Amino acid sequence: MELPPVVARMWGREPVPRRGPKPRLDLARIVAACIEIADAEGLGGVSMATVASRVGVATMALYRYVGSKAELLTIMADSAAPDPPERDGLPWRDYLARWARANRDFLLARPWLLSVDRSVPPAGPRAMLWLDRALAALGDAGLDAGERVRAATTLSGYAASDAMLTYAMRAPAPDGYDGLSGAADYGHMLDALLDPATYPALSAAVREGAFRGAEGWTDDADFTFGLDLLLDGVEALVARRAR
Repeated sequence: MELPPVVARMWGREPVPRRGPKPRLDLARIVAACIEIADAEGLGGVSMATVASRVGVATMALYRYVGSKAELLTIMADSAAPDPPERDGLPWRDYLARWARANRDFLLARPWLLSVDRSVPPAGPRAMLWLDRALAALGDAGLDAGERVRAATTLSGYAASDAMLTYAMRAPAPDGYDGLSGAADYGHMLDALLDPATYPALSAAVREGAFRGAEGWTDDADFTFGLDLLLDGVEALVARRAR
């Protein structure tokens, strides 16, 4: 099949023109400039004009290398991902815990990645490298190929959603919520608001201390709890397949 243009560009599969002047730039230099701008100014600072200015060409010259700004953002988001962690002989569960945490951490290190449109499945070489390493860890777990892929994508989705929540909770409180500094204050507010007759289960959870003792809105224990739930589910599936 013919590759979509953005996929061909990410993988270096575009036809090389045999005639005409040699290009002054290459895609790697353009993408590096995009990432520098996004790291410094956020995704809002990235435009065809700002990137062109950074690499020293006219804006229209960039269209020799990418078809649109959306294509450029797709390519830069893939390129900004680091290498996945090494397995170092870890059992599959321990490695996937490391893998999911590393996935979450690089998103938090570059939160502008959370704003990139992900309306199409990931297809870049970096994203595929992360998926490959997760599948390799599950290779001897007794799951079929579809189950391995779904387990990996569930974990990456959890990492992304936790990164999004953590980043949002680190932002200043919105207008009208200045008195809430974290989950503990939120629990106190709910305790004052909830009528146990209307919200019996939630009222009981609040009074049992569901939000008590938290520092800020999120902490590492929250991420670990959810990750363990998911890995317990994968482990139960592995056990069922073994039977």
